[in-house]
Amino acid sequence: MSTELIRSRPATQKDYGIPDDEAGMLTWDWVTDRLAAARNYWVSSTRPDGRPHAMPTWAVWVDGTLYFGGGRETRRARNIAANPAVVVHLESGDEVVILEGTVEEVADPALQERIDDAYEVKYGIRHGPTVWGVRVEKVFAWSEFPTTMTRWHVAS
Repeated sequence: MSTELIRSRPATQKDYGIPDDEAGMLTWDWVTDRLAAARNYWVSSTRPDGRPHAMPTWAVWVDGTLYFGGGRETRRARNIAANPAVVVHLESGDEVVILEGTVEEVADPALQERIDDAYEVKYGIRHGPTVWGVRVEKVFAWSEFPTTMTRWHVAS
């Protein structure tokens, strides 16, 4: 599910003080290090009636994709079935990583095995049958607001 991402500054209000140049922008390695190391991830999805839903979950970073799961009867799973768009972010408000994208259910048994292996190493459990991977469309990250604010988006 990996895609080429272009790094830039986020477009927002000028008075936030985000620099115009690349000095201080974060690297993709900075982002992936935090995605791989985090224990908890917040997944936000949209209910069929349009209301937001957020729930923490465990996840693993495998081959450049974030994978998380959940039972098919959970609110998150039902939301994803109706609308696969999600926002995922880490717990920290100081070292921020926010992913925007769409999720796809893992159907490949070999990939599922690698994801379960990663879950076992990280959490001491094998995840189970329903796992989704986030196809990243946009990422926001910063470690010192506003000087390090960095955005990545899918290359067109």
